[in-house]
Amino acid sequence: MSESPRRESPLAGVGAQPLAGDVATVCLAERPFLGQLNLRGEVSSKAFVDAVTGVLGGPLPVQPNTVAVLGQVRVFWLGPDEWLISTPRDAQSELKITLQAVLEGMHFALSDVSSGQTTLVVSGPEADALLSKSCTLDLHPRAFAPGQCAQTLMAGSTVLLSRFDRAHGPEFELVVRRSFADYFWRCLADGAQEYQPA
Repeated sequence: MSESPRRESPLAGVGAQPLAGDVATVCLAERPFLGQLNLRGEVSSKAFVDAVTGVLGGPLPVQPNTVAVLGQVRVFWLGPDEWLISTPRDAQSELKITLQAVLEGMHFALSDVSSGQTTLVVSGPEADALLSKSCTLDLHPRAFAPGQCAQTLMAGSTVLLSRFDRAHGPEFELVVRRSFADYFWRCLADGAQEYQPA
């Protein structure tokens, strides 16, 4: 009797690791198996915008490089007619079916890209300093504020970078291709070594 397929994170066996003692100044973690849908459509179409807003419970972000947080769903602006919708684990299939139903007959494209990507989190007081080693973007909060996102190249990998600050300091989410995840994680972990206490 064959076993059912086992789902495994691209970082299985690596695990989250605080890298600076008892009170981490940098912490790396993965948020595996988040649902991710790529949505394309015309914001000039009121019917499209209203339909998506009705399903998500809030409007799509239309300002470049911004993120809309709609309950447990996050919507990232990727371009004038393109968004990445991030859902809790395994919630994307039902959301996709619902969106397809309300958008039927309209001009749109909707793809489930969950299996091709994973989400990494870099947090702590030195998170922006660590990421600045391999990112050409200015990550100072005056230039890259909480609620902003950008597609960029880091350590040779294409990532979608976003900032959501917390009480313990800045927190960045990085959506990275599954095939680059292990390499990218190791680059981050290597760069974080200087933040460990002597």
